[in-house]
This record gives sequence, structure tokens and C-alpha cells, in this order.
Amino acid sequence: MSTLAAFGKLPTLSSATILLVGTNDVFQQQLAETILKEKQDLKINIHLTTSLPLPAERDHIRPRIDLIVFIIDVQSKYSFKDIEASLLHVDANFFLGKVCFLATVGGINQMSVDMNAVLKLADRYCSPVLFCELECETMRIAMAQRLLRMLQICHGHVPGVSALSFSSLMKNSLDDSTFIA
Repeated sequence: MSTLAAFGKLPTLSSATILLVGTNDVFQQQLAETILKEKQDLKINIHLTTSLPLPAERDHIRPRIDLIVFIIDVQSKYSFKDIEASLLHVDANFFLGKVCFLATVGGINQMSVDMNAVLKLADRYCSPVLFCELECETMRIAMAQRLLRMLQICHGHVPGVSALSFSSLMKNSLDDSTFIA
């Protein structure tokens, strides 16, 4: 088991790969299915895992990963701690615009993870944090579309926009708005 490297493989022209990391299998599966239902010019590959590191590669089977989405279930402290542990197995080059955090928000009364802790984690890794209620189908569709656009940028299919510049723009827009807990 090794560190997940960002630029260890060459990109393929017609397909892009997204890795969803999170402890809630239901959320992951629903989001993956929603992403795959969206119309795309690219062939989208989605890999799901509960934590990192990934098992060792055999015969270079694993494709290049273009975007990693760490899904934090704010109703589970275990989810947050598992994501923190998984981050140690990601190469620093991924944090140049190829990582985002997705905090699943539900009822305020059901939160076990402090939102400020999520924001601090994202800030520590210089990555944007997105908030979504994945139980709601319309919000899940909107998030799938947003992640697909991010994936296109990370894969290099949007002329004039790099993953790092896009991530920086997203981070600045989040910094401008204050989060009230």
C-alpha cells in the first residue's frame, strides 16, 4: 500500500476518473449513480472506497485518478476521523486542485461533527469544501453536475482553466462568505 500519486500516469483522452472516499456506502452509491446518469462527452469512471490507502496496484490496472472527493458524513464522528486518516495517504500534488471535501448536511440536531472542524480541515489541505444534502434527489443531481464540471477541469477538458486556478477561485468564494454555526 502506497501513497496515491497525482501525476503518476498519463491522462487518457476520452475518459476521466473520480475517486469517492467516505464511510457512508449509501451516500457514495447514490452519488455515483447520479453522476453516471448525467450526459457527458467523456467516459466517467468512478471508484468507491471507505478509506485510503488503496490496495497495491497489480499490473497497472488502476487508472489515473483525476479528482478525489472526500465525503464527510457530519452525522458521524467516525467519518470525519477516517477522512483525516485517509488524507495522510494522498500525495501533496493532489492538493493542487484535484481534491475537494463534500460535507453531507442534514438536520442541525443530528450533527456530530462541528462544521468549523470541516472548514479547518479543508483550509489545512488548501482544498474547497462543498455542502450538500445527499438524501434530496434534486440537490444530489446539482452536486453531481458540479462534480462533473470539476472533473472536466481537473482532467484538462476546459480550455483556459486549470484545476489549481479553479480550486483557488472556489476557495476564495467560500472565504468571502461567512459561515454561521
